[in-house]
Formats: sequence, structure tokens, C-alpha cells
Amino acid sequence: MIQVYNTLSKSKETFEPIHPGKVGMYLCGPTVYKPSHIGHMVGPVIFDTVKRYLVYNGLDVRFIINITDVDDKLIQESNARGISMAALAEEMIADYQANIAALGVDTVSDFPRATEHIVHMIPFIQTLIDKGFAYAAEGDVYFDVTRFPEYGKLSHRSLDQMQGEGGSTAGQKRNAADFALWKAAKPGEPSWESPWGPGRPGWHIECSVMCRELLGDTFEIHGGGLDLMFPHHENEIAQSECCTGKPYVKYWMHNGLMQASSEIGKVGGRKTREAAPEENDLASQEGGKISKSKGAAAFREMLRKFSGETIRFFVLSTHYRRPIDFSDERIAQIETGMETFYRFFKRYQRVTGESIYQLDFASTREEGDVLAAKCSGEFLQSIGESRHRFLTAMDDDFNTGGAIGELFELVRQLNRFVDENQLEASPKADLVETLKMGCRIFRELAAILGIFRKEVIREEDQKEENSLVQGLMQLLIDLRVGAKKAKDYATADLIRARLKDLGITLEDRPGGTEWSK
Repeated sequence: MIQVYNTLSKSKETFEPIHPGKVGMYLCGPTVYKPSHIGHMVGPVIFDTVKRYLVYNGLDVRFIINITDVDDKLIQESNARGISMAALAEEMIADYQANIAALGVDTVSDFPRATEHIVHMIPFIQTLIDKGFAYAAEGDVYFDVTRFPEYGKLSHRSLDQMQGEGGSTAGQKRNAADFALWKAAKPGEPSWESPWGPGRPGWHIECSVMCRELLGDTFEIHGGGLDLMFPHHENEIAQSECCTGKPYVKYWMHNGLMQASSEIGKVGGRKTREAAPEENDLASQEGGKISKSKGAAAFREMLRKFSGETIRFFVLSTHYRRPIDFSDERIAQIETGMETFYRFFKRYQRVTGESIYQLDFASTREEGDVLAAKCSGEFLQSIGESRHRFLTAMDDDFNTGGAIGELFELVRQLNRFVDENQLEASPKADLVETLKMGCRIFRELAAILGIFRKEVIREEDQKEENSLVQGLMQLLIDLRVGAKKAKDYATADLIRARLKDLGITLEDRPGGTEWSK
């Protein structure tokens, strides 16, 4: 039974889909005006894993990540670069999608763009006006927060706590906390026709409309960073529930923010105070959040240092509701820890003569339970207990950190089994089959986290392989030189001919023999 922490109730609740067997899940995606950074990768990795686990448990999940492709920041950046807003958006969407793909995020059902749904936003806003929840003012349209008594129920703030100065449009608002549903166009800006004049949608209305169009009036999971809880998600709830008269989302899931190492403050800047570890503590996390405005580097630069699998493992090593302390050193530590698994994969291949990546495994919990029930003997029963602890961790609000701990325990057990039975020296068929069964369970669980799904050509392996090839080639060259000195020309010619058959050419030069492919 899966338990989910619901920000709305501030408690864990049993996960029960609205419609049996089906789940709608929405994650607030990027505003595509600059290349994505590591902070943008947290949500997609977490909720891709949530979907994997729900699907593993037999549910049909539609997972949406929206794209904000119209916004003040896009307009400013497109003007600065001298290109259209649409061209800028296309470039940055391609960057974002390439980056999440590198992290193994491939379960997203749809990437709706805000501009594709403006045709649906206009009648949505008109409905709010007709019901008395919104009002037009000089080409803008605002939501009247005083008309929704439950405003603040997600962030647990009172209306008095939310009052600000109202921004540059304060004179047009009835209340300082009212927010824009539609913004009148300024000269030279992209705009769309509406009953209130040319303009473009406010940020909050975009998500409400895309959710409704793709997932219905009410759906199961809405995710996003803790910093979006207020005002963005609070405003989504208000406008959606006032429009439809129905509950908007059943479970609100907010992930902790990516912070610069253990400090609060600007990335690359001075340290101010220690990062508080509290879950859902926005005040302690917001100051150190990694963002474009704080100098966060483009994510593609990070992919030159670390593999996507390593970064995904790093993100999942912390429970999703806690802040993530980011630094290259932390990821390097994760990379070192992952060597435990990669070394075992090579060991498995030596014992079985097969790649562990070719091993089949259960893709659903039901299939896995059937296979686990067939496990007999002390070793496989111990593996089954690890599997149970892994699934218990995932059932408890998707505790990927605890689940990863069990993967390390599993690989320790697998290594111990190989050692105790001396399988590398004497791979007995029955014991090898037992090892394979244990590895099937390992692969079943790793797949839930979206890791170790396919073989990764790592730089370390490439260096090792290159070193081996260089050594073997030098050995053959030395043998050929020795044969020629002994006037054994037949052997020397044979070495050259066999290498040529393999596509390798030897060239004798004054300084020695060189080879090339």
C-alpha cells in the first residue's frame, strides 16, 4: 500500500486513484528562455521515478510536463538576442529535452506548450469573470482572491500574510494579492486577441488550463519544487476550483530544492548560513536554491563531467522532500560509490559469460512477487528480504534514498555469494543459476529507479580498454620484431597478415613500427 505525503493535508495518505487503475500526474516544467541547469533536472528525475513505481504497481499513468513558452523572460531574452520568441523557445526546448533524456527520463506522456492552449485559456478566464471570481481592468484580467474563502489552504497562509504592494499594476487591482489571468500587450510584444484586447496569459492560468485539457477537472498528482507552492500552486487551486466547482488535485507533491553544497546563498558566492535539512521548509531552502539568476551553469556542461546515470543516482540518493546539497565533489562521491555496482557487473560477466544487462527480470510487482515466492535457500531468501525492504521504502512516500541503500545491500550479498562459492574459479551450473536469480531481482529493483537499464560506456572503461589494446598491439609488434631478427619471416608475415584481416595496418618506420586502424 503506497503512502504519499500530501502538502495539502501536511500528512501521509494512502494513495488511491480517483478512477481505479488510472493516474494523472502533472509536473510544472521550465520557462524556456535559457539553457536548463541542474536545478531543472530534479523534478523530472523524481517524478519519472514516481511514474515508474506506479506503473510497476499495475497503474496506467499519464505523466505531463508543461513548457512555458510565453513569458516576460522569453520576451526579454529574445529581444536581447535579436530572434523571435518562438525561435528562442524551440532552441531551449530542444536543450531541455536532450538533457532529461540523458538522465533516463523517458516516461513523459506529453510536453504541452502554453502557446498551444491559449485558445482554451480565454474561455476559462471568461468563465471566472462570468462567475464573479475575476474582473477586467484596462486590458488586464485579475483573479479576486477574496472571492475564494479557501485561498491559502495549500501554503497554509492567511490572506493577511499574502498581502504585498501589488506590483506595478497595483492601481488596477481590487486587492494587492490579486493575480493576473490575462496581461494586456505592450508595444512590440507577442500577443493574442481576446475579449479584453490583445495580450497574453498570466503564468498561473497556463498550468490550470493544460491540466484540465489533458487530465480533466480533477486528477491525482501535481508535482513541483517547493518554491512553487506559493504563489503558483496556490493560485492554480483558486482559479481551477472556482472555474469547475470541483477539487483540483488529490495529492500535492513538492520536492526539495537543489542547493549549492551545504550553504545558503548565491552559487559561487559567499556562505551565509547552513542549509536547514527540514522537509518542506521553504524559507530555509529558497535562499540557496540553484537558479539561472544565481549563476547556475548550463546542464550540458555538467554532462561533460559526469554521466547521466551518475547524476540521476545522485538526485535519487536523497528523499525527494528534502533539500539536495549540490557540488561536483558530492557527485564525485556518488560516482565512486557506484563503482561497487559496475565492478560487480564485470564480475557477473566473468562468471556467466553474459552481460547482466541482457538478463530478463520482472517488470511488475505482481510478476516479481511470483518469482520471489519461488526463491528457496538461505541466499535467495535473504535477497527476497532485501527486495521486501526496498519496496517498503518505496511504498513509504517514494523513499528512493532508502531504496538505494537496499541496492547496496543486495550487491554486497551477491558478491559474498560469488566469493563463498568461488564461482570465478569454478562456476558450477546450479550455483550460477542461483546467482542469476538474485541478479534478476536486483535488475527488477534497479529498473524501478531508472538506473542500470543499459550498459554505459564510461570514460574509465574506455581508458582501460584503450590501455589493453595498446599493450596487446605492442606485444604483437615486439613478437614480429623478434621473429624478423631470428629470420623467422614466415611468422613475421603471418602477424602482419592476420592483423590486416582485422583491419589493422602496420607501418615500419626508422623509429619503429606503428599501427593504425
